[in-house]
Amino acid sequence: MKYNTQSNGNIRNIYQKIFYGLYKRNIFYITSRFRVLPDFFVIGVVRSGTTSLFHYMSQHPCIESSAYDEIGYFDDNFHLGLSWYKSLFPTKFTKNKIKNKHGKFLTYDVTPFYIYNPLVAKRILESFPNAKIISNLRNPIDRAYSNYIIAFQEGDTTKTFEEVIHIAMDELKKNKSKLNDNAYLVNVHYENILARGFYADQLKIWYEFFPKDQLLMVSSEDLANNTNNSLNKIFNFLDLSDFKINDTTRKNKREYSPMKKDTRNLLIEFYKPHNEKLYRLIGRNFDWDK
Repeated sequence: MKYNTQSNGNIRNIYQKIFYGLYKRNIFYITSRFRVLPDFFVIGVVRSGTTSLFHYMSQHPCIESSAYDEIGYFDDNFHLGLSWYKSLFPTKFTKNKIKNKHGKFLTYDVTPFYIYNPLVAKRILESFPNAKIISNLRNPIDRAYSNYIIAFQEGDTTKTFEEVIHIAMDELKKNKSKLNDNAYLVNVHYENILARGFYADQLKIWYEFFPKDQLLMVSSEDLANNTNNSLNKIFNFLDLSDFKINDTTRKNKREYSPMKKDTRNLLIEFYKPHNEKLYRLIGRNFDWDK
């Protein structure tokens, strides 16, 4: 469960730290005290191009990636401890080498499930109050459809997209009274294919915890269509110089038929108030209502 304030029992906790640390991460875990922690975080959203962004950013000479994306330390893997987390990042030697050569060094954690978890926001604030936070936001209609396509192609559902979204709408109406419970919100509500697109609700706590100049909202559509321009906005936000990357290959891209026009129109109306709330919160309009 992603919202879990309880630590595992001592024996299980020790076993998991040994298994995922010493066995799985091995030398990286053993050398964790010689490793750095992230300077910035990409907190969302799922099916928005965060895997592509993970690969793009490390092409900047001042940026070194973590071992992989979707680390999930601040939600699913918090019980594995800081040494496990540090095992996923570059060494201090690498940091000094890059800093001496290029003048600055940054590394990062890309986990798109962080965005909707208040517990994660609190943990990051406590440990990294000065960190910069980035979220790649995709039109919630396309994000939901992409999520559905994966489920359909992988055999997790045989229902049509229209059937799935009507079930999701019914669930949202039925469970409105439970939204004050953070555990329900994270473990159930945001598993709903449509609720994942309620970005303003998810980002609210991040804007409460962090100054606006530490938060950057990126358009998934801009990242896909104007990759280097979009990346330079990110690099500038991180106080880095512009840089043109060579490999703009999109990761985890899937081919599928377009959504029915009537379905899209239905979802445009459904998401309109949520999008307007987002635009007010971040002071930017993504023009998704079409």
